[in-house]
Amino acid sequence: MAEPEAGRHNSVIMDRQSTGLLIALGAIWGASHLFTRVAVPALGPVALIAARVLLAATLLAVLARFYRQQGNPLRPTRFMFGIGVLNTALPFFLLAFAAQSLTASMLSILNATAPIWGALISSVHARRLPPWRVGCGLALGMLGVGLVVGLDSVLQAPGSGLAVAAALTATLSYGFSSQLIRWYGKGVAPFQLAHGSMWWAAIAILPWLGAAPPRAMPGTWALLGVLVLGLLCTGVAYVMYFRLVERAGAMRALTVTFLVPVFGVLWGHAVLDEPLGPHTLAGTVVVLLGTALATGFSPRQLKSPSGNP
Repeated sequence: MAEPEAGRHNSVIMDRQSTGLLIALGAIWGASHLFTRVAVPALGPVALIAARVLLAATLLAVLARFYRQQGNPLRPTRFMFGIGVLNTALPFFLLAFAAQSLTASMLSILNATAPIWGALISSVHARRLPPWRVGCGLALGMLGVGLVVGLDSVLQAPGSGLAVAAALTATLSYGFSSQLIRWYGKGVAPFQLAHGSMWWAAIAILPWLGAAPPRAMPGTWALLGVLVLGLLCTGVAYVMYFRLVERAGAMRALTVTFLVPVFGVLWGHAVLDEPLGPHTLAGTVVVLLGTALATGFSPRQLKSPSGNP
């Protein structure tokens, strides 16, 4: 479950199954920002995320019974609660809040900063300055965010600055939770982690539903967005993600965010007709270069030990 030890970190090579999980997750999570944009106007951030995590938790409970998964999914309690809040409830809410002002394309690009935060948190935890490569990656990642955000016309809308801050805080939460899995997740199976953390996320967000009920009766497309978000983009995808963490390590699992902006920009442009300007493409490339440097990612990691893709 945990990432390989530091001395062996760079020797990890992703096999075919890990690579397939990576690509599938990129496509699914890239689309999640699109469905959030569709559903959040009617439901609001709190109601949308409450519905999303409850659907996902229910699906995982059904799968647990079908596959005869034993044990209490809410244990170990402190660890599972932390992952439920930091990897699900908090970032989901912040991204849904941001989706009220930002495009799906921008959300998916900002999402790519999660591994950068993870690398920075890892250095802080080790109480040492990050290596020059990681430092350059951090700087490039922030430069890429600046290119996307600073030159996008959507930032002229009221509240867009707060939305960008919320999205970046969500990716910070993702980065921190990935390190928690690395440090304390030994012995916790991927399915158990996905299942238990989703119920804790629901427990964390449901008390807020009374203060922020749905704004309106959702239409057909909004309901479809909620169903896809809960069942596919959360329930199924989280099992895939934690399986990837187990096979390839926490930092390499976060490289799924290399693909999220690619698919996110494509989905946003194709389905929502979002503009695709040169600053968007340039910012995406710079963010991904920064992420590659910060995580030590190399395309060779996507090949099997035999060299076959």
